[in-house]
Amino acid sequence: MAHAKAVGVPSPPGPDRTAAGRNPWLVLLAVSLGVIMVMLDGTVVGIANPVIQADLKASLSDLQWVTSGYLLALAVFLITAGKLGDLFGHKRVFLIGVAGFAITSVGIGLSAELAGVIPGLSPVGALIGLRVLQGLFGALLQPAALALLRGAFPGPRLNQAMGAWGGIIGLSSAAGPIVGGVLVENVNWESVFFINAPVGIIALVMGIFLIQDNRAQTMARIDWLGVLLLSGAMFSLVWTIIKAPDWGWGDSTTLSFLGAFAVLIGAFVFWQHRAQKLGRQPLVPLSLFRNVSISIGTVLMMMVAFAMFGAMFFLGFFFQGVHGLSPLEAGLRMLPMSAGMIVASPLAGLAIGRLGPKITMAAGLLITAFAMFLMSQLSIDASFLASAIPFVLLAFGMSPVFVGATEIIVGNAPLELSGVAGGVQQSAMQVGGALGTAILGAVMAAEISGTLPGHLGPAAQAIPPAQLAGLEKAAAFGAAPPGLPQPIVDAVHHSFMDGMHLAFLVSTGIAVLTALLTLFVKAGRKAEGVQVHVG
Repeated sequence: MAHAKAVGVPSPPGPDRTAAGRNPWLVLLAVSLGVIMVMLDGTVVGIANPVIQADLKASLSDLQWVTSGYLLALAVFLITAGKLGDLFGHKRVFLIGVAGFAITSVGIGLSAELAGVIPGLSPVGALIGLRVLQGLFGALLQPAALALLRGAFPGPRLNQAMGAWGGIIGLSSAAGPIVGGVLVENVNWESVFFINAPVGIIALVMGIFLIQDNRAQTMARIDWLGVLLLSGAMFSLVWTIIKAPDWGWGDSTTLSFLGAFAVLIGAFVFWQHRAQKLGRQPLVPLSLFRNVSISIGTVLMMMVAFAMFGAMFFLGFFFQGVHGLSPLEAGLRMLPMSAGMIVASPLAGLAIGRLGPKITMAAGLLITAFAMFLMSQLSIDASFLASAIPFVLLAFGMSPVFVGATEIIVGNAPLELSGVAGGVQQSAMQVGGALGTAILGAVMAAEISGTLPGHLGPAAQAIPPAQLAGLEKAAAFGAAPPGLPQPIVDAVHHSFMDGMHLAFLVSTGIAVLTALLTLFVKAGRKAEGVQVHVG
């Protein structure tokens, strides 16, 4: 049994070295390579999805599971993965995550071959299963990466590190659609996964030689009951979010899973409180959330991800389905936002260091709201400039929020709990993004259902109800079934635009409301030599 004890956090090292004498900027580069691999995967999968659907004869449900299976595994395991890093060393957990992510990426590219040698396994089934494994390994490396940065950049320099971190992620996001478009058009969709192999090898080599390990300085064991309760709660929540659009939000199955989430999360909170009283080390010390900034930062991250990822999910369908662009052309259209993050994220880190998180993030959210409003005005034949302006604004609006919220959550946590804090930050982002995609998707579907008959005009009366329902489902993805008359195709596209415009307007309102939360946060802790209680 692990007993709670005070841990003296060592004083910070010099400005250009970590505690082990390593240059912290090289540590940043090493951990960034691992996360770049994840970011590349996320952006290129969006470009590759239409080709995967055609090549593997996948249904829309199958295609959703390619994304949802990954998201489910990632969201369920993130906090537990962060705790594993705290207990067994963030370097070790990070390297395992990098290696596993690279190997499963290669396996995804070989899905058809694997299905050929395993009886009863279809290529789509192999793809989905490997995406789930990929999510588990992604959950290992992401909180560990943030925790390693927390240890390498103590004190106020964490703002600079998070700004540079955001710029590197922006660079990988910018490269993803371009690389993905080139590979999908000129090689095949499998190559977008194979590309993770060389990146993973470089990240492993650099990580082994450049990263100094850090872990909690207490004897500890895993809180298996806490892991079970939290995993069950997260599964119930994310599964509900994924399936509710099909089941219906008022359906008994949806309500049952929401009830299971409430019971399990309640039991988890009770057990964490009880475990700490018994002198055991809980999975997530509840004292972490007594810090108001960490609690608000978590909610802030969730709401920002809700607005950002929920609305942005539909842009790929807009560019390729409605606008008729190729995968590479769609990637180029997204480039101004991703490229803008390269410049905006380091500037955001500097601004937060000088002005504090309140002013910087509030200004960023108001810029974000304006960008979302401009997107709600995009026309069906929007030019490159018409979409580039709100994309650049969005980059300069979102960067201070993501950099600031990450610094608030991870920076306010004790160093010994930095892995858990990184898991909390990533979980908030994933759950918020999943909620945004599901809820804004439902809003969009309802708007399409209401406007499609009007766009069809008198022809709607002659379309059988089943066929009309099929058109509504197709319109949610910006696509019309082949062989239809052009007036019906135009109606489908215009109803999609109505739904997308409403989704961006909702995101505009959420961004404005979220700006109010920034008034209650504080910057991350600046003193590292304090006594903290672990367990």
